[in-house]
Amino acid sequence: MTKKIALLGSTGSIGTQTLQVIDEHPELFEVEALAAGSNIELVLKQIHQFRPSKVSVASREAAESLKAQVPAGTKVYYGEEGLVEIAAGTQADTVVTAVTGSMGLPATLAAIDEGKTIALANKETLVTAGHIVMQRAADKNVAILPVDSEHSAIFQCLNGEPRERLHSLTLTASGGSFRHLSREQLRDVTVEDALKHPNWSMGAKITIDSATMVNKGLEVIEAHWLFGLGYEEINVLLHPESIIHSFVEFTDTSIIAQLGNPDMRVPIQYALTYPDRASLNAKRLSLAEVAQLNFRKMDFDRFPCLRMAYECGRMGGTAPTVFNAANEVAVARFLRREISFLQIEDTLEKVMQRHEVIAHPDLDTIREADTWARRIAAE
Repeated sequence: MTKKIALLGSTGSIGTQTLQVIDEHPELFEVEALAAGSNIELVLKQIHQFRPSKVSVASREAAESLKAQVPAGTKVYYGEEGLVEIAAGTQADTVVTAVTGSMGLPATLAAIDEGKTIALANKETLVTAGHIVMQRAADKNVAILPVDSEHSAIFQCLNGEPRERLHSLTLTASGGSFRHLSREQLRDVTVEDALKHPNWSMGAKITIDSATMVNKGLEVIEAHWLFGLGYEEINVLLHPESIIHSFVEFTDTSIIAQLGNPDMRVPIQYALTYPDRASLNAKRLSLAEVAQLNFRKMDFDRFPCLRMAYECGRMGGTAPTVFNAANEVAVARFLRREISFLQIEDTLEKVMQRHEVIAHPDLDTIREADTWARRIAAE
């Protein structure tokens, strides 16, 4: 029996690679619904190829333009309500949440309420509201399967292992575009420099976050919620080759790691086929060819955004929400060339200094904190 998939963020990097996986296994998967932003040309190609029953785009104008061009029987929606409709209002078994930013949260919660399995590629959902999302998933007996390569690696390493035997987990970090540069050299880096990730093919926002190490910080917070560990049990290690995607250590000092070439289709497919595996037309890892793997201890002075992320995670409450929202605005401003690369971390520091953390926030409080942080970061 084929699995029906609803995909949020179909025209982004994770979304397009998810559709490549689905296209390779038509016997396993069927696209039930797609949600995209404003790339109408690409989503139209996807609609004609995969024939979803429902589609959503960012705006009313985009939706009107799309309606005239979609096949008969495909319903078109737009905005946040459209995103929720794609997530929760179809026959899909699994919802892949690959939209970037905090807009993924309401749709993910709606999908959980409908009992859908969540293949989670949207970090912000757990970063901003991990306490709400994980509790809701537990109440509804819904599986949340990680799509991030690092969390997928941890998830695979823990397969069949009793959690009480887990000592710690380590997320590996490539170090991003500027891993070899000093703080002084970072002053003059350009947008173009920042977008050249050495290992992974990702969207602009995540590539910048990789260079600042915010991405790893968000992953640390996400790992805290996914695997139920304290921040002192979650480590980060610099590993430039991105071959070991992450590893876990058990109480008997055994370490289990997950390795592979940098290819996002692998964790995407594992989330879609879990608990099974399927073949994938991808390059196989040859350790003989790689010859050596390198590791460096994380330097929190060199990467202050990662230090801030740990601090926000430990503070809890609205702190991670504010950190994430301020970063989204700062990265957008850097990409528009309004601020320099190092001003991203300055922005985060200043916004966090002004924020009074609210413990155990509900969804309305999270939204208010998010809005406040965006306004301050924009100033």
